[in-house]
Amino acid sequence: MTLNATLAVPAQVSREPKTDRSGAPAGTPATGRLIGIDLARGLAVFGMYSAHVGPDVTVGGPTGFLLEMARGRSSALFAVLAGFSLIIITGRPQPRTGRAGRQAVVRIMIRAVLLAALGYALTALDTQVDVILSFYGLLFLTALPLYRLRGRTLALLAAAGALILPQVLYVIRKSIEGGNWADAIAARDPLARITGTDGIVELLFTGEYPVLTWLPFLLAGMAVARLDLTRSGIRSRLAATGGALALLGYGGSWLAMRLVPHALSAVAAATGDSASSAWWSDTVGEPENGTPLSWLLVAAPHSQTTFSIVGNTGVALLVIAGCLSVAALMPRLTRLATPMAAVGMTALTVYVGHIVALWFLTHVWHLALVEDGSMAALPVLLGFIAGATLLATVWTRLFRRGPLEYLLHIATRPARHIR
Repeated sequence: MTLNATLAVPAQVSREPKTDRSGAPAGTPATGRLIGIDLARGLAVFGMYSAHVGPDVTVGGPTGFLLEMARGRSSALFAVLAGFSLIIITGRPQPRTGRAGRQAVVRIMIRAVLLAALGYALTALDTQVDVILSFYGLLFLTALPLYRLRGRTLALLAAAGALILPQVLYVIRKSIEGGNWADAIAARDPLARITGTDGIVELLFTGEYPVLTWLPFLLAGMAVARLDLTRSGIRSRLAATGGALALLGYGGSWLAMRLVPHALSAVAAATGDSASSAWWSDTVGEPENGTPLSWLLVAAPHSQTTFSIVGNTGVALLVIAGCLSVAALMPRLTRLATPMAAVGMTALTVYVGHIVALWFLTHVWHLALVEDGSMAALPVLLGFIAGATLLATVWTRLFRRGPLEYLLHIATRPARHIR
């Protein structure tokens, strides 16, 4: 997960660095870091924390509702912001060309490979967290050939992907359920043998974050990065677009499941639970004995459907627009949110850190973190958030990059030798 972007004071160009984190010259809105992006990324980090160490959404009440809102939508926000970061590295608002362009491409390729390797290392810790980094590595490689496209074209590709790819994935998964070709590929896949997973089949089709249906999130983020986000009119239109997409995704799912005959009952039978919340919540669960065609009508965050992608993208755009507006219009509030922005600036480090901490607490100290849905897990979540915030705030006052962000930056230096 390339969780870096460039650095600026609210809605303005940063005065401090002469180069951005990708090594490109700074000093223009195209390369200055937008603190609103860091705020959005910090929110995404805390949302993923809530899914991994917080109470179950069944606790109900305001806490349960907030936890339920974060489930799945936080990782989608991460994916959109990852697309934003890809454009930052390869050139914003205009893509780099010539030698600079080739260097940027190699830089992304190195990052992608390292993130995939890091993801598999974290998966090997067996923390029961569905680590997203390996999927992100392949996502970057998949989207990289498109980095020179205009924002409008990227947006159209994202829309087309959201409309088409979930149906393609459904057909492929049904084929996997009814045959053994995926097992045959995994048996011959070097990546599967090295990592102890299903390798490329899992990354593309069967994993929690299949590249086939997560690519539209990345493309949407790339399209957003082409915009001049310092303009209030652009931010307003971004928010309006996000609201419309959220309404279309979740509202469309709610309507379709009630208009299509037997859709609700088919989903309920497949998941063994009520399907009443399938239009917006992942509490509906996953199909257990085959995936019915009606599943394509749900919008649960991890359902890999068109409605889900559209709705989650809309929420991500709303969050980004809101954070950018706060940074631009409310400087005092932005200063109060500096700790959260610090978390966003070191997002790769704090993401990896919380998984390592979970491994240490459960496998070394053998602590039983609460998983029964009770509010007793809330102090654990607050402790993780407080720890990450404190460490990120102190670190960013001393250094420009987080520890892992710095190592990733160092690892991409060989790209400078590309001619």
